[in-house]
Amino acid sequence: MTREQALELLQQHLHNKNLVKHCLAVEACMRALAVRFRQDPEPWGLAGLLHDLDYEYTVATPQDHTEKTAEMLAGQGLGEEIIHAIRAHNLRVEPASQMDLSLLAIDPASGFIIACALMHPDRKLAGVDLLFMKKRFKEKSFAKGASREQMEGCARLGLSLDEFLPLCLGAMQKISGELGL
Repeated sequence: MTREQALELLQQHLHNKNLVKHCLAVEACMRALAVRFRQDPEPWGLAGLLHDLDYEYTVATPQDHTEKTAEMLAGQGLGEEIIHAIRAHNLRVEPASQMDLSLLAIDPASGFIIACALMHPDRKLAGVDLLFMKKRFKEKSFAKGASREQMEGCARLGLSLDEFLPLCLGAMQKISGELGL
């Protein structure tokens, strides 16, 4: 499956523009981590782009999230490692690979970074920096839905938060136009 095919599939199944932007942000971060780990960014990007493909179908049944995606992607020519990473981000399977662990940490981090941008006076990703993110990270009431524990899982990848958050921020800044930030 090409990125273009994946994006088309995403747009067929997700109608919430902010959810599509979230998937684009996760894709950008996944590609950046793949490069950091000297991996092929294409499959990592596809895992990020498609990780919430079934979200609008499973919003009322979160226990089914990612299982429907796995069914939808069966026979689409994706590597098993991509399907595994998608399922692992909802802990439907044990996260084991760098791709799995990256998606698990990036999913909440992308939302957290977007919340930082929206909280920043200029409401742009360009104005966000590590100091701003670290201050907000400590505020448990800020972006409550962004699991700090999952983001801290970057340590399982050998990355500190001080390395991980700017890497994700930089990736998202590169697509800030697409994200509207």
